[in-house]
Amino acid sequence: MSSTDNAVFSIGDPVVYPLQGVGCILGREKRREKEYYRVQITASDMDVLLPVDNASALGLRHLATATEARKAISSLSEKRESRAMDWKQRLLMNQELMKEGSLLAVAKVVNSLYRRSKVKELPVQERKLYDNALAILVDESSSVLGIGTEEMKKKIFARLEK
Repeated sequence: MSSTDNAVFSIGDPVVYPLQGVGCILGREKRREKEYYRVQITASDMDVLLPVDNASALGLRHLATATEARKAISSLSEKRESRAMDWKQRLLMNQELMKEGSLLAVAKVVNSLYRRSKVKELPVQERKLYDNALAILVDESSSVLGIGTEEMKKKIFARLEK
């Protein structure tokens, strides 16, 4: 995303902030001559201030569409061949996918790390990234598709186990 890709967000808009999760725009406020969005992250009940002029460049985005959510969930049953790389390389690659921020990218991280965890226990940092990606996938997909989070978790794991 480029800084010219500044989406307009309104108070009350449901949004996603990569690496943090699903949230809601609570308002706009000015600090030191700069305007910020105040975003409440639902899962952590944390407020984040993001500069209005480059919120999109930081990854803030509107929720995915129902079509995008269904595509992301469907992608979980794809078994990808993973290149041989150590956990640090994998972590960097997956962090970049998370920063990209799309729901499909988040699903790729969940898929990759879930499959890896079936072969060998994930290092702590990768486990945290997996847990975060899974929480975002569950929260955003359930919000978009109007399905409860427990039901969405069942759907996600059913796809992963295929």
